[in-house]
Amino acid sequence: MNSWVEVSEERLAGNFRAVAEAAGAETDVLAVVKANAYGHGAERCAVALARVGARWFGVADASEGARVRRALDAAGFADAEILVMLGLGGRADWLSTVESRLTPVVWTEAQLCCLWGWPGSSVHLEVDTGMGRQGVRPGAELDAVLDLIGAAELVLDGVMTHFCAAEVAGSEKTREQERRFEAAVAQVRAKGLRPKWVHAGSSSSVDNPARGGGSEWLVGLAKSVGARAMVRCGISLYGYCLAIEGAGAGAGSRVRAALRPVMTWKTRVLDVREVAAGETVGYNATFTAPGPMRLALLPVGYADGLRRELSSTNAKPGGWAMVRGGRAGIVGRVSMNLTMVDVTGIDGVRVGDEVVLLGDGVTADDHARIAGTISYEILCGVRAG
Repeated sequence: MNSWVEVSEERLAGNFRAVAEAAGAETDVLAVVKANAYGHGAERCAVALARVGARWFGVADASEGARVRRALDAAGFADAEILVMLGLGGRADWLSTVESRLTPVVWTEAQLCCLWGWPGSSVHLEVDTGMGRQGVRPGAELDAVLDLIGAAELVLDGVMTHFCAAEVAGSEKTREQERRFEAAVAQVRAKGLRPKWVHAGSSSSVDNPARGGGSEWLVGLAKSVGARAMVRCGISLYGYCLAIEGAGAGAGSRVRAALRPVMTWKTRVLDVREVAAGETVGYNATFTAPGPMRLALLPVGYADGLRRELSSTNAKPGGWAMVRGGRAGIVGRVSMNLTMVDVTGIDGVRVGDEVVLLGDGVTADDHARIAGTISYEILCGVRAG
């Protein structure tokens, strides 16, 4: 293998415990394992999380849910609940959902028509309170969907929404979304429906000290319909969380400092070479050696998820890798399958040495800062093997 990923189940468990503690005893945590657990391996992570108490899991679609279901069943967690967060694409999706004992998120009449003839089937209804992606809007649109749920004799197991600015301290947008969600839950109650779960919030909601996922607001809202509160956390389970922004952000966070990266992405040194002062390195000769240097060649590049933005020039430093415990800066451009790093000041580097591309000493946050993106994209982009 040119590179490989190591996953620490111990750190994954520790992160889950930290998030659950911050969410509060009256709030459950749905462990989001979609996008292959943010690049960490959905099946393995789901089983590890189930061992430390997770009972709800969020997947993207029915096919991902089927894989997670098989893994959980094989590990003895047949009672685990799996939420299909992107809903149903059609009748075939529903048949797969039934076979794998999955619970779909729904929000349109067309989706509910796919479920006609399957009375007693459980669904979670998403309400669009301001995210503007998926979800039914409160008011007449929500009334029509609730009526169809009743007519189809489906079980409304959960009602949910998603905040668009959860990482912003004291966000008025979040408060507005909360008010809209309260109105939506009141509509559900007026229809005589009693969901078991009311969920809203994400890793940032739990982390944000001004608007936490285990807040009295969410717990109280859930209790108003005889339900239990739940938050959906993903990135925090894997050791990362967006920084809290805006006024009041100085109050810090509730879990971010306690999280530890779960993924270590590694490769091995493919070659080591000496270059003289004045020699150039990589495509377009964007880096010129200022003096004698010792460089290590790594068999990874942007085809593997090592972002091209991590490239360096003489005027602009780029990313780095960890070699023999030392920081080896990327030299020149990251190319498709190869990258050069500077090991001049690191003793004893030789062909075959392990190199940490992501992990202790170089995090997804480090990569994201240089690449102008977020840790989510860095983790999901790793293509080891």
